[in-house]
Amino acid sequence: MTTETVRRRDSERTRANIVAVATKEFANKGYAGARVDEIAAKTHTTKRMIYYYYGDKDGLYQAVLEASYGRIRRLEQRVTESEDDPVAAIRRIAEITFDHHDRNPDFIRIVAGENILKGAHIKNATAVHELGSPAVDILGRILEIGRERGIFRTDVDALDVHLAISSFCFFRVANRYTFKTLFGRDLTAADQRSTQRKMLGDMIVAYLTDLDDGGDEGDPPSGRPEL
Repeated sequence: MTTETVRRRDSERTRANIVAVATKEFANKGYAGARVDEIAAKTHTTKRMIYYYYGDKDGLYQAVLEASYGRIRRLEQRVTESEDDPVAAIRRIAEITFDHHDRNPDFIRIVAGENILKGAHIKNATAVHELGSPAVDILGRILEIGRERGIFRTDVDALDVHLAISSFCFFRVANRYTFKTLFGRDLTAADQRSTQRKMLGDMIVAYLTDLDDGGDEGDPPSGRPEL
């Protein structure tokens, strides 16, 4: 192993550690509350070194956004259009999203915080935008296979499905404390997890395979009056 290879690996480990610690800081304290000095202290490095790698606090925060979104996108890409069963593929994407959000509450806090900031930083995070399209593309191809086989309805697109899956998975983590206070149920309790995970897949599949309610665009849903 050459000296250059060792240096590169050390640099990669240092950057990964900085992003991991910064993710915790931004998740717990928000963009405004997180301090680069504290991140440097917790990573046993220097503020100068962090700025060398990321330029400034904005650059570090964008790196956190990119790493956070990158993890879920890489998981989603394990399910491809080559899946023989489009129903199973859709259910698998729902399960992957559920598992990821359940195990990564910091991701939920980061996303919630960026929405409070009205997306001020994510719009400049080029890598995040590049990561977003493949996820929707995969869903779109699976939906198309299902339509070609007469399994899926035709009046829903990939973004609709992505929204439905993400909303369920995000809510149960982001709103767990208010939900428990109001209704007495911890949405992330171990005894709730398997039921909710299956419920999500069942709901998405049931909607996509409800062919009787998938009429032409502009038609009122089957059995309902037009408002």
